[in-house]
Amino acid sequence: MRPRAPLRTRLALAATAAVALVAVGVCAGAYAVLRYELIHQLELNLTQSATLAKQQSRDNEDRPDVLSDSCRYLAAPACAQVVAADPGAKSPTRYRLPVTDATREVAAGERAAYYNEITVDGYPVRMLTTQLRDGLALQVALRSDTVRDGVRQAALLLGGVGGAGVLLAALLGYWVSRTGLAPVARLTATAERITATRDPGRRVEMPAHGPAREDELTRLARSFNTMLEALEQSVAAQRRLVADASHELRTPLTALRTNTELLARAERLSPAQRERAAGALGRQLREVTALVGDLIELARDEEPRPLVERVPLAGLVRHAVGAAREHWPETEFRLDVAPEAEGAEVPGVPARLARLLSNLLDNAAKFSPPGGPVEIALAPGPEVTVRDHGPGIAPEDLPHVFDRFYRAESARALPGSGLGLAMARQIARAHGADLTAERAEGTGTVFRLRFADPEF
Repeated sequence: MRPRAPLRTRLALAATAAVALVAVGVCAGAYAVLRYELIHQLELNLTQSATLAKQQSRDNEDRPDVLSDSCRYLAAPACAQVVAADPGAKSPTRYRLPVTDATREVAAGERAAYYNEITVDGYPVRMLTTQLRDGLALQVALRSDTVRDGVRQAALLLGGVGGAGVLLAALLGYWVSRTGLAPVARLTATAERITATRDPGRRVEMPAHGPAREDELTRLARSFNTMLEALEQSVAAQRRLVADASHELRTPLTALRTNTELLARAERLSPAQRERAAGALGRQLREVTALVGDLIELARDEEPRPLVERVPLAGLVRHAVGAAREHWPETEFRLDVAPEAEGAEVPGVPARLARLLSNLLDNAAKFSPPGGPVEIALAPGPEVTVRDHGPGIAPEDLPHVFDRFYRAESARALPGSGLGLAMARQIARAHGADLTAERAEGTGTVFRLRFADPEF
């Protein structure tokens, strides 16, 4: 299959063809108008000459053929001759202009006056045939070679102008295509470099003028840069996730291998040592299983649509608080449900929303001091808040609290992988909700979950 021409070439050809058609059309129209005006002016001269000839004929009614003397030399200003309607009538002078049946019909009044082109003595002539008086026709002729030459020169001149216009159109079309498609060329070159180098850090060069003067192609290039920035962030986040996951998995996997090798030599261990090694192996297996499960959950970008249903939020919150009380029996969980929020429903996947609330409650219980309460409130909106009375989040840690594997310095000694809050925000975003963290008045941290989009 023959390859298609580049877009720049096709645009240049289209622009050239459009401008060329306009130029040719204008030249053709100018030629037609000029030719019409020249011929019309010649016909006006013939009409004036015929009027003068009729006046002269009225002055010499006894000699109507006296007008024919003007045709003795064709180079005269106008050649006029009188023709009788009767073919048998004799003229004192020889007819210099051709006489036809149509001429005699005009003389007899059977036909209207008319113009026609003839050739006399090798010269082009324009002739008017009109009725002089009853039974006589007047033929007036003027040489039209000046008109013919003028029309020919005009055609050559307009042809040259048209050709120059086509050439100029080709140059302008190439310039327009080159200038207009410059952002597309830069975008294509950037995309090809990214494909070749696998480096999403490259950007399309933007023009120096401000956003107020941007056109569609410039906005396309800017949108492409924004997409590249998002891609770069996504690739960086993916690499960071892989690096963090490998780092987090390295310690438990090393411990698992150590305990497995220790249990492989169980005959050398005492019963108490074997029991401790088996217990450590079970805990480490659970930690690795939970970590892998969390990573799989984080790899999901959105909720499966067939599982979405209307979820009563008050009942879901009560269920999550009840499960947290069983898991953290030493922590007091205080639940406050506003009466206006009792019937609130949100679209979502119940198990995923329960996991979100569970992660928030586990995080609050983990950082609460012994005997310190965790306060849960469901307000209209709907909005769920979870507050603990722990040390709170340091200002420098607050922007990173939802990052994957991020653990503040004060929390590194506590159990966990640093994925709970990251998973909670991902579930919230997948359900059209907004999850934020802020320092509470006094001590502690407040997590605020707002459901804003009823149809996520």
